[in-house]
Amino acid sequence: MTSTRRGAPRRRQAPEPAVGAGEDPAGYARILSAVYEATMSGDKSPARPRAVVDDSWRRLRKLGIDPESAPPTLRMTPSRLDTRRRESGLDDVLVQLVHGLDAVVDGGDNILVVTDHHGTVLWRRGSTMALGRADRLGFVEGATWAEESVGTNGIGTALASRRPVQIFSAEHYVRSHHAWTCAGAPIRDPRTGRVLGVVDVSGPVGTVHPATLALVDAVARLAESHLRETHREHLDRLRAVAAPMLSRMPGPALAVDSDGWTAAIESSPFRPRLLLPDDMTPGRAWMPELGSCDVEPLPGGWLVRPLGNSDHETTPRTLVRLDLTRPQHPIVHVHSPSGAWVHEPTPRHAEILFLLARSRDGRTAAQLADDLFGDSGRAMTVRAEMSRLRRHFSGVVLGQPYRFDEAAALEVRLPGDPTRLLPHSVSPAIVRARTPL
Repeated sequence: MTSTRRGAPRRRQAPEPAVGAGEDPAGYARILSAVYEATMSGDKSPARPRAVVDDSWRRLRKLGIDPESAPPTLRMTPSRLDTRRRESGLDDVLVQLVHGLDAVVDGGDNILVVTDHHGTVLWRRGSTMALGRADRLGFVEGATWAEESVGTNGIGTALASRRPVQIFSAEHYVRSHHAWTCAGAPIRDPRTGRVLGVVDVSGPVGTVHPATLALVDAVARLAESHLRETHREHLDRLRAVAAPMLSRMPGPALAVDSDGWTAAIESSPFRPRLLLPDDMTPGRAWMPELGSCDVEPLPGGWLVRPLGNSDHETTPRTLVRLDLTRPQHPIVHVHSPSGAWVHEPTPRHAEILFLLARSRDGRTAAQLADDLFGDSGRAMTVRAEMSRLRRHFSGVVLGQPYRFDEAAALEVRLPGDPTRLLPHSVSPAIVRARTPL
């Protein structure tokens, strides 16, 4: 047997559900049950949970969720549910989601669920028997299936990890869910990069199939493609309205949609997107890329006329806004002379960006490893994460040491309640930052 340092035997990694569960669901469920019982009791486990499951369990233990009795699932009123559906941005892709997964749910034991970015169940589809089984678990329209509400599951854990996940049997944190398997994939808004919600297929453990997660993820990507095409059509309509107006303007002007994407431009360098003020209103507005502007409403967007930068810095600085006010959905806004964009970082990258924002002089890989894991020896892991993070923030996050560009203006928005700072994080430095001085 191979061994780790000090000669300790290496515990084998539990196989991925898409492989092990598909080959022998009953046998795989028994392995996971043994891992679950040992982990929850603090005994030596026969195998390690998968990383995505282990991370989820750690978050939930930190939140004090009882694996024997999850908090009661609250169901919102029909009128509030209808409002959530309209606000979700997923109405337009519901047909694609249902059609793409019809074969998985029609007449069988599985149900199809679509949630918003809070994990609230907006729509369900399945046989009467399958829906009745879900009803008994509280898996109903209007119920919230975020991790902090019902533990590890294909919806809440997909939202927390920002990636497709399959949760099988005893990988669920709450014991009453062990008879289920679920596969969920996030759906992102191509205009903003934000997660709009999750599409999920759930059913009894015996219905697990190796291809389910790949199929669910493919359908989520198809939905995103439809949203992207819908956005392009919206820009085309806005361009048709704005172009004649811009041609008569005596100076530079742009037409942008409500998210800042450029539909038409006149006498000004092309910018694919402007970062608009959060409280955009007609009148005078300051924009980092353009300076002071006159803003007028258009159908589905804004007419922006730059007035020049004479009253401001002639060379705009790069501005970085790290918005952590929504605990489950950190957002980074970056706007510089060359353009602007919005990025939704992974939970780990949100931790790193927050730590770098607190240390403008920078952190070494060993220091970040100590911040994140309480173990400075995990610098290699940090370097790998930083390589991925810096691909998103080229010229903004620098190396040797890791830091934000000192020339950038940095703004960090924190939740009103310090205990809600990155609540899923168990990193020592984040835990300390939640404690008021």
